Order: sequence, then C-alpha cells, then structure tokens
Amino acid sequence: MPTDPLSATFAALADPTRRAILARLSMGETTVTELAAPFEMSLPAVTKHLKVLQRAGLVSQGRQAQWRPCKLTPEPLREATDWLEQYRQQWEQRLDRLESYLRELQARESGQ
Repeated sequence: MPTDPLSATFAALADPTRRAILARLSMGETTVTELAAPFEMSLPAVTKHLKVLQRAGLVSQGRQAQWRPCKLTPEPLREATDWLEQYRQQWEQRLDRLESYLRELQARESGQ
C-alpha cells in the first residue's frame, strides 16, 4: 500500500467500483448496504473497497446506534486536484505555444 497520501488517493481512485462509490457518496452519506445495492458483488467485496477508500482518507464511517453511515471526505480529492492542476496549466501553456507556432507556419506557407 502506498505510504504518501497522494499515492494512496490515486491508488484508491484507480478502481472504477471505488470511483462509483465516491460518486454515490458525493450525494450524501449512506449505509454500506445501500452503497452495495447497484453492484453485482457481495457485501464483503464492497466492504473491501470501502476499506481502501478509508485508508486513503476518502471515506469516513460514523456510528449512530446500529447505523454506520459512510460519507465522503473531500480533502484528499482537493489535494489530488491541486497536484493535477499544476500539470494541466503547464500542458495548456505548451499547447498554446504549439498552436501559435503552427499558425505561424501556416501563415508562412500561405504567403509563399
């Protein structure tokens, strides 16, 4: 298991089932049983996915009597977004420079 938080976040997000669980939790807290309903897998399998999400800090589970609601913890997603954002800006700048260069080449070709 990754030791740094960002690696744990990306490792947890690598699985489509875990991303679907996070999407459901973005609508509000719910029980494990309700989370498991749309998936064609056992409750223990969904619980394993939840444990990965919990270790990554993306999901927390409370306790209200017999009910153990799961809820999304957004901070690790913000950290991943911030990390990705710096690269997005870099690539946009590079693509803008490439576009300018290509326009310049086209202008030279059409001028000849």
